[in-house]
Amino acid sequence: MKHLLAFAILVIYTTLSYSQTIEVGPFIGGANYIGDVGKSNFIYPNTLAAGAIAKWNRSPRHAFRLSLLYAEIAADDAESNETRRQQRGYSFNNTVAEASLGVEFNFWSYDLHEGVPQSTPYLYTGLTFFRADHVYLRNGRDGNLENEGTNWEFAIPMVLGYKETITEHIIGGLEIGARYTFSDNLDGSWPSELLGRRDPPIEFGNRNTSDWYVFTGITLTFTFGRKPCYSRF
Repeated sequence: MKHLLAFAILVIYTTLSYSQTIEVGPFIGGANYIGDVGKSNFIYPNTLAAGAIAKWNRSPRHAFRLSLLYAEIAADDAESNETRRQQRGYSFNNTVAEASLGVEFNFWSYDLHEGVPQSTPYLYTGLTFFRADHVYLRNGRDGNLENEGTNWEFAIPMVLGYKETITEHIIGGLEIGARYTFSDNLDGSWPSELLGRRDPPIEFGNRNTSDWYVFTGITLTFTFGRKPCYSRF
């Protein structure tokens, strides 16, 4: 995490030194988890998510992007539409803190030096590094899911959004972003990630799928620096 933050600071410093137009601002919205506990809906934000986003606009069609986001995730089998999960009765709470670095691709030309209005749908992907708790099914299958240990892992963000200039220096956006994680233990279903060994009596769910989490929210970024002189990079 320290190396990623140092790299992010270097990117922003380099951006400022070349006087390119950059965007910085908050993200606020909701989060939900997709896995082996609770509902299986893809989008149903039920907890708060917040953080900050910075973008370096390198051309009218793409920008480098850094985001630092934090969210709570929670799930309860009692809210599931599956009878089997309702009867099982598991529930858990977890927190996710992520740093994500990647590229945002604009569907249409998005040239800030042409003034307002500018708008475009966009896609974002890259690499996410996140911290969460491991979850552990204590006291066997009839026990409770409890947070235990720290889970540091990578995820692949897949974000679809829409942004539009509000004024010359203020840009509003709406986005939905799923994170495919390389962990299956945000919900306690695969305790070997915590224990370092298999423990079949307390394993549950579908081992063939990893856990996901989804952020849905709005962004409000502020631009500064000279009007961009875009390069081919």
